[in-house]
Amino acid sequence: MCTDNTIDVEFDRQHIWHPYTSMLKPLPNYPVTHANGTRIYLQSGESLVDGMASWWSALHGYNHPELNAAIQQQSQQMSHIMFGGITHKPAIDVCKKLIAMTPKPLQKVFLADGGSVSVEVAIKMAIQYWFSQGNQRKHTIMTPAKGYHGDTFAAMSVCDPINSMHSMYRGFLPEQHFVPAPKSGFYDEFDEREAAVLRSHFQAHHEDIAAFIIEPIVQNAGGMNFYHPQYLKTVRQLCDEFNVLLICDEIATGFGRTGKLFAVEHADICPDIMCVGKALTGGYMTLAATLTTDKVARGICEGEAGVLMHGPTFMGNPLACAVADASLSLLYKNDWQAQVANINQWLEQLKACETLEAVTNVRTLGAIGVVELKRTVDVAKIQRFFVDNGVWIRPFGKLIYLMPPFVSSEDDINALCSAIYKAIAQDAY
Repeated sequence: MCTDNTIDVEFDRQHIWHPYTSMLKPLPNYPVTHANGTRIYLQSGESLVDGMASWWSALHGYNHPELNAAIQQQSQQMSHIMFGGITHKPAIDVCKKLIAMTPKPLQKVFLADGGSVSVEVAIKMAIQYWFSQGNQRKHTIMTPAKGYHGDTFAAMSVCDPINSMHSMYRGFLPEQHFVPAPKSGFYDEFDEREAAVLRSHFQAHHEDIAAFIIEPIVQNAGGMNFYHPQYLKTVRQLCDEFNVLLICDEIATGFGRTGKLFAVEHADICPDIMCVGKALTGGYMTLAATLTTDKVARGICEGEAGVLMHGPTFMGNPLACAVADASLSLLYKNDWQAQVANINQWLEQLKACETLEAVTNVRTLGAIGVVELKRTVDVAKIQRFFVDNGVWIRPFGKLIYLMPPFVSSEDDINALCSAIYKAIAQDAY
């Protein structure tokens, strides 16, 4: 048996493709040996404070004993079983929790492999709903510019068509209808002209539109845009008026990240279809869900097909469902509202970055902090600086942002904010 636990970084560099990375000039990848709580441990010995929650998923930190136990106990019964013609307790338990915690009209749950797949399912639900109603014209999706909904093909088609990472596929992807991105800030007064522009698009195109898809309150990978709740409320009103389904993509915002359990609560609305993922399992396993109303579910199943035409191999995976059920219980046990409120207060120190000439804007919402710069960040350069300063932060574009685990301490947030200030002040980006 081989006992050498050294991570072969050179093999990784030569053969393994990492997210959004060139194989010709790959970004550096730091070898991680283990993670615990809010700390990531590198093979070279450094301990890093995590500011990313593993792309916004590890709400409870790493190596959590209750989540570990959920995985271990379930693995002794069955790690996977097909979901076609079979059901099991972990799936039922997690779906009960999802129905109880999301807006009341959302009563039907489709368990998907990951966030992008849940968006694919949502789009298929919307198109199949109208097809089943005898309306084959409604097959286009309306969505704001600057949105991001995933990397699979239907999801890519509703990402920003010009400025997103998927613009190269333009012409191959389905042609969707884009409206202007929300402009009124979350804390600002709502500009009613935005409502008028939205109305004009609905009036002109509603006969072709199956659904409007939007990230509620925060456009995430499209630019960390915190927009006014009235924009979302207006979209809901127009969807009702013009007979269009509303899909809310809560994959990044769900489970407390914005200060509400789900971001739709800021606008006091309920979508017809909602996607959740990322933090659903506390960052332990890949799992997402698409929830919908009785009306949409019934409408789909009354049609020619009689069923929803989707069925992933790992749908309802018992390990993922078991750890998701445990993670959702931990949310309440740990008092997520107090955790998020504390983080939000500690993130206020990012406002010190506003004094730096290189900074355009600083904004916070819930457990999210964003520093927007005037020029694009050199990711390799700034990550080296962050690692040298004991933190793990991965910026993109002109944005240095934080979405730390909910279990982060004040010292953790202080370290993260201090490293960001120093990186900008020392031009280390």
